[in-house]
Amino acid sequence: MKKHNFYAGPSILSEYTIQNTADAILNFADTGLSVLEVSHRSKEFQAVIDEASALVKEILDVPAGFEVLWLGGGASMQFCMIPYNFLARKAAFLDTGTWASNAIKEARLFGEVEVVGSSKEAGYTYIPKGFEVPADVDYFHYTSNNTIYGTETRVDPKLPCRVIADMSSDIFSRPIDFTGYDAIYAGAQKNLAPAGVTLVIVREDALGHVDRPIPTMLDYRTHIKKGSMFNTPPVLPIFSALQTLRYYKQLGGIKELERRDLEKAAVLYGAIDDSKMFTGTVTDPADRSIMNVCFVMTPEYKELEADFIEFCKGRGIVGIKGHRSVGGFRASLYNALPLESVKVLVEAMRDFESTH
Repeated sequence: MKKHNFYAGPSILSEYTIQNTADAILNFADTGLSVLEVSHRSKEFQAVIDEASALVKEILDVPAGFEVLWLGGGASMQFCMIPYNFLARKAAFLDTGTWASNAIKEARLFGEVEVVGSSKEAGYTYIPKGFEVPADVDYFHYTSNNTIYGTETRVDPKLPCRVIADMSSDIFSRPIDFTGYDAIYAGAQKNLAPAGVTLVIVREDALGHVDRPIPTMLDYRTHIKKGSMFNTPPVLPIFSALQTLRYYKQLGGIKELERRDLEKAAVLYGAIDDSKMFTGTVTDPADRSIMNVCFVMTPEYKELEADFIEFCKGRGIVGIKGHRSVGGFRASLYNALPLESVKVLVEAMRDFESTH
């Protein structure tokens, strides 16, 4: 039975990425060695990281002055690396969910943090609006997509200060205007590669403006100087990321990826809105994520949620159970998920509703 993978992360990868990675595990670049065992100092792997960085810049139209880094530690490591490198006195944060609140907690170890907006009191079911960011902060930090709650900010903020964004779960789903950013970071296990590498795009001239000493491994300048090779990088995920980036270029780049993502989201949200059994959890349709669609059953059908998950498994649909902290359902529509899978889920929703 064909599987339809809606897991939120680690999540679906394209067949192109999986097959090419599997081939390289057996024989990398005709070296007779596995990519799992090849030296990261070899010319063959240097070519991988060089091409991957170049494709990030090409696909996202990254301007001059920004560096692409491939680091370990996941996005959670960036919660401390960002303030270590950028927070001299005060930073502003938007609290839109678990990962945003974790970033806020870490930043408070390095300086003053002002939370300028939060939707915590409403269970993070909307994106705060109308907030004001003081002009004297070192930067404003936000999480563009909130995987647990299904909210997303798809417009780059225009603010009186520099901006830093955690785009772990929606990078490569829309064009980005880098004009106001100091850094963007993304854990790889959504739209890029298997877990183990973190993509960081950082404006080089924004670095070096804090007085504190920064540990070598946590200083972005270390990794810029060494081309992400200061220590052994996560070779396999970087190789997989290259395959994904090649695949994105073949598809037509960022505009085509966005078109596909919007189409998939429209199909699923349309089915939810038309249903009497299912309902969305995000209060403002403008805040709906096109990457993570969160929904529940209406109160009169609440007891059927577990039955629906089992019903879906019978059709090869996996990974739709909501995060343990909120329950309900979550269908993740990352770039590698085909429209066909969304249609299979919609058909299952309608069939289940018609029988109950």
